Amino acid sequence: MRAGITIQHATERSEESDLVRSDITAFLAIIPGSRWPRGAVRGDYIEFTLQSWAEFARNPARGMFDPVSVRAVKSFFGNGGRTAKLIGICITSQDDLLTDDPSNLVWDPVLDRLRGEEDIGLITMPLLAYLPVRFGRDQVEVKAEPIMALLLQHCHQMNNRFAIFDTPRDLHEDQLVKWVGDFRKRYSTFASFGAIYYPWLMNGDEMFPPSGSVAGVFARVENKNNPFGVRWPPANEVIEGVTHPAVEVKWKESGALNEAGINPILVQPTRGVVVWGSRTLSRDSAFLHINSRRIMNYLTEQIRRDSEWVVFENQRPELWRVVERTIRSRLDELWAGGMLTGQKVGTEYLVQCDEELNPPEIRDAGQIHVKVLVRPVTTAEYIVVELRLGGPGSV
Repeated sequence: MRAGITIQHATERSEESDLVRSDITAFLAIIPGSRWPRGAVRGDYIEFTLQSWAEFARNPARGMFDPVSVRAVKSFFGNGGRTAKLIGICITSQDDLLTDDPSNLVWDPVLDRLRGEEDIGLITMPLLAYLPVRFGRDQVEVKAEPIMALLLQHCHQMNNRFAIFDTPRDLHEDQLVKWVGDFRKRYSTFASFGAIYYPWLMNGDEMFPPSGSVAGVFARVENKNNPFGVRWPPANEVIEGVTHPAVEVKWKESGALNEAGINPILVQPTRGVVVWGSRTLSRDSAFLHINSRRIMNYLTEQIRRDSEWVVFENQRPELWRVVERTIRSRLDELWAGGMLTGQKVGTEYLVQCDEELNPPEIRDAGQIHVKVLVRPVTTAEYIVVELRLGGPGSV
């Protein structure tokens, strides 16, 4: 090749998107009927994209939102959060939240909106922790559970976001452990897409649920370890802006809470209040830890975005090779960033895109199928990612 001349191979074109960002947090709030803006109806929503607490603190619209969510946004930025999406849903009364089937006029519009915001990596709704708890002889009924399940399912469907939950205000000790255990069983299909934290936090005499602060810790850890901060667990981190937990969790109790899928918050001498757990709600050994789930969220979303251009290409063997090379190149980058196992690049992950995965009926349907086998650094299990590009249900 002569100096200054670069050959561009027309049959080997590939494109890569920018790196995925996973620290943007969606806060779901409510706007009671007395505060609706003029012309609003039940199920409408108001949203703000915020880059700092000061930006929102001086906004007169802040008074529309429930104070629990406003407090959570303040805690988020106080703990290192950089970008928040605050969405207030117009409801007529608390009854709109106390339903066994929350997928209705109130929730469908906002979930559709969230599906259109592909950069959201975290989602929380602190107000759920204030909904009633009913105590029976053999079981506990948490009125927030249907909405929690709906948000978990949304994270599972999007495949790129993670839900942060608070324990209900009046639930403690054995009853808390039993309810969380039952919750994990009932929603095992998508339990790995969320985590729950206990206890609530105090700042002097003020008590509030921890999810806003914890979301800020997630963002802080990720941004401190860029560009692949999701590989780090959001644990053993100090929570700012608090004086003590509402309930004292002793060190010997923290292990039992972790095993139950509850992330404890406790006091560490000389450091202060710290997030000590990093467990998802899942019982699956591959996704017990939050960073395992979030690495896979990151990886699948990154590959999806890198591969969007494929939809407009003609199916042919040359395309398969380009897709394989593009995805493998991205995996090489993630491996170098410490997100995947292996002593050498490429030794412990696999990309397959060939005639075996793309027989004539798949090609005739305008699809291209890809199989990716990876092992995140936090698990001993290999995980298969199957992508279907160019048709419904991709990734």
